[in-house]
Amino acid sequence: MKAENLNKLLRDTHINGEHVSPVLPEDVKNYLIDIDGTITDDIPNEEPERMATCEPFPDALRTLNKWYDEGHIICFFTSRTEEHREVTETWLDKHGFKYHSLLMGKPRGGNYHWVDNHLVKATRYKGKFTDLVEKEVTIQVFKE
Repeated sequence: MKAENLNKLLRDTHINGEHVSPVLPEDVKNYLIDIDGTITDDIPNEEPERMATCEPFPDALRTLNKWYDEGHIICFFTSRTEEHREVTETWLDKHGFKYHSLLMGKPRGGNYHWVDNHLVKATRYKGKFTDLVEKEVTIQVFKE
């Protein structure tokens, strides 16, 4: 699916008669994927010359392109800065990654705690890209 067709997937949504932000169908996931240390070597912004020559992790390329082909949305969300956009897009295209968008400037440092009014699922990359499996875990939530 091309990026320009994404808006066609969004469903108009109302809560208590009020129009709210649109949502995707339940069977479509909106993947936000880090780049450095997740789909390739962990390259710091201070060494941009390595960004053009690193190799992708084969399992990441295979899995992400499979998810794309299944109709999911692939958005790369990276701590690389706007000055790294061209080398990043060239690298992604050179290696055959299929994706819909690229967001630059993710905060550096990790230890992310995402707060959102939409359902958010987080998966920590630990060295192997595979299909996702279900697992019960304890999470932090707001008091009701």
